[in-house]
Amino acid sequence: MSDKPATDAGYELVTIRLPVIATFAALVVGLGLGVALGGAELPERVLQVISLIGNLWLRALQMTIIPLVAALLVLGLAQMVAAARAGTAARRFLGLVFGVLILGGIFTALVLPWLLEVFPIPESASGFLAEVPDDELAVPDILDFMASLIAPNMIAAAAETAMLPLTIFFALLAIAISQLPKDQNASLMGFFHALANAMLLIIGWVLWIAPVGVFALAFGVGMRSGGGAFAALGHYILVVSAMGAFILLLAYVVAWALGGINPLRFARQIIPAQAVAISTQSSLASLPAQLDSASRLGLRSTTAEFVLPLAVAIFRATSPAMNIAVAMYVAALAGVEITPALAVAGILVALIISVGSVSLPGSISFVVSIGPIALAMGVPVEPLALLVAVEMLPDIMRTLANVTMNVAVVSAVDRKAD
Repeated sequence: MSDKPATDAGYELVTIRLPVIATFAALVVGLGLGVALGGAELPERVLQVISLIGNLWLRALQMTIIPLVAALLVLGLAQMVAAARAGTAARRFLGLVFGVLILGGIFTALVLPWLLEVFPIPESASGFLAEVPDDELAVPDILDFMASLIAPNMIAAAAETAMLPLTIFFALLAIAISQLPKDQNASLMGFFHALANAMLLIIGWVLWIAPVGVFALAFGVGMRSGGGAFAALGHYILVVSAMGAFILLLAYVVAWALGGINPLRFARQIIPAQAVAISTQSSLASLPAQLDSASRLGLRSTTAEFVLPLAVAIFRATSPAMNIAVAMYVAALAGVEITPALAVAGILVALIISVGSVSLPGSISFVVSIGPIALAMGVPVEPLALLVAVEMLPDIMRTLANVTMNVAVVSAVDRKAD
């Protein structure tokens, strides 16, 4: 096979270790103390200070979203353009990538509302919305929505956090950069690479103090919601993970229908890669196991060694399905009506954002990916500050389905290469 990997190791992102366990523990302790002290009359000043701490941390989390998303979009889409030029196998791979991502987004947009009707959100979940400004819950008119797709002033759009026109602009910018002469391309890519790493460092610092911010926010939610807050979080985790389960099952269908592999055989041989995925919650760390599973399935090493590193670099199969699920869940919680136009906006942003958020730690990816989708759909982002604390649980399903789909896509590309 003449295809060569299209990823550029020169644009590696900084490695950040996050206090995931401590953040989850802060959520549990904060909710527990809030529930325990719900009937107590605490000094108003104390409650104000706790609320201020939570709100300051939330604002610090929000302030990096736009510059980080812009930088990651340019870098991610540049890799996508480079991959498209790498050869026929790469283009087949990209076709499957977009097919899976779009199908996942459509599935969630259609199925999640029905699922929430059958298994409604607990009433106690309303406590998660106490800090949401009323004006963020307005549903935009369809004509206003259409007019907002293109912003005449990108600086003003950034100030208003108008994510859809910003996403479109930076996607076009990434494609334009890929067409520039080599020296100009290198200069701009170097700038966005540095910007991405700088923003990742800042958001890493913010997330390092997440246990403090999450504790403050969770304490308030616990006081307002009582013990039902735990039930609400459990409901959220199950609903969002169900959308990821669709991608997991779809991987077996892809391997069977497009890769020609018996589902039972595929299930047996993918288990080692799935075990590593569950234990590490990292597609990158699971790469050797994915290569081993591809070998066990009899797939050509030339195909697997090309497609799997590329998949780890630019493909995250569950992103649109599960990220839109989070945004739509918060929308249902806040009473925001998701019209077909807003659903399309969410799918479009999720599709583009998924390219730029791969290979990031789950907590950072959660903020970078879902924040823009929620903003594009007119959904309040405040509840995300607490939901990020439980992301370690849905992230198990994310990684499991992503790794399984990666190997399934290799089987499809390998079969088409015959």
